[in-house]
Amino acid sequence: MSDFSILTPNAVLDVAEEALGCKCTGYYSQLNSYINRVYEVETNDSKRFILKFYRPDRWTIDTILEEHHFVQELYDHDLPVVPPLLLHGTDKTLGNFKGIPYAIFQKRAGRYLDEYSLDQWQQLGHLIGRMHLVSAGSETLNRNVLTPQSATKSQVEFLVKGGFIPPELCSQFSTACQSLIDLITPKFKEISLIRLHGDCHWGNILNRGEESFLLFDFDDMVMGPAVQDFWMLLPGYRQDSLPEIASFLEGYEDFRPFNRRELTLIEPLRGMRFIHYIAWCAHQQNDAQADPGWGSFAFWQQEIHDLEQQIRQIELEEPFAESSYKYM
Repeated sequence: MSDFSILTPNAVLDVAEEALGCKCTGYYSQLNSYINRVYEVETNDSKRFILKFYRPDRWTIDTILEEHHFVQELYDHDLPVVPPLLLHGTDKTLGNFKGIPYAIFQKRAGRYLDEYSLDQWQQLGHLIGRMHLVSAGSETLNRNVLTPQSATKSQVEFLVKGGFIPPELCSQFSTACQSLIDLITPKFKEISLIRLHGDCHWGNILNRGEESFLLFDFDDMVMGPAVQDFWMLLPGYRQDSLPEIASFLEGYEDFRPFNRRELTLIEPLRGMRFIHYIAWCAHQQNDAQADPGWGSFAFWQQEIHDLEQQIRQIELEEPFAESSYKYM
């Protein structure tokens, strides 16, 4: 199995030149990415590109290509996304460097925001609504399905059977996870699942001023409920984010109807995210970029506490009332 240690600056620049079919300057910058390795490079004509190396053995080739095809489909429908480029001299978007899959993208300018005005929430609704109008047209073949009985249950089994949890805490962790799954599974009944970005948070959206927001990094593309693609943007719990939700839905429903009952999945999805994060850390526990405190007794105590707190939050949530989300 290959690992990222072979990605020296010279190797990255060599791959970039082969992928682009032109010479690069010596400019080389590693960008933030916890799972993959991502670099910015510059060609001799002063153009900047993003070279992304996928973590070996995380996804199959077919799974990565499904992501590429999805982003290209969105781009072809005039969505503000960044599709992978065809590699020089080929009809392929995915290359391989000594066992590490890679793709290259045009660099797009913009800045990150961690707080939006209500008008911007409506603009985000437009963006996600347009994306879901396209994505609902077909299903994935190789991607994960975001439900408690599919994604969360398998992640819990991986953690328990993998021996990652201190023996003294394993039972408490397992009990908390099963309580969450039992509590939230009924909420997913009769909810439609569509193709999603899957990891739509502030770090994956660029603000481009007068232009539309730009959505990027579809690495976690998944089948799931539509609400997954905006709950991570909210400033707090569902009951504390009613104005933002209302503005978002006003924009979203200019393009596609939204099932209001999916709003009751926001806090369940947050609980599922806790487990997803722990499993993600477990998969790369030996990576130098992983959480340095991961796996300690104190880490597991805190994760169990947070999970139990989230279960109580779900239990105490006010009953669903569609009138709470009328446009403001």
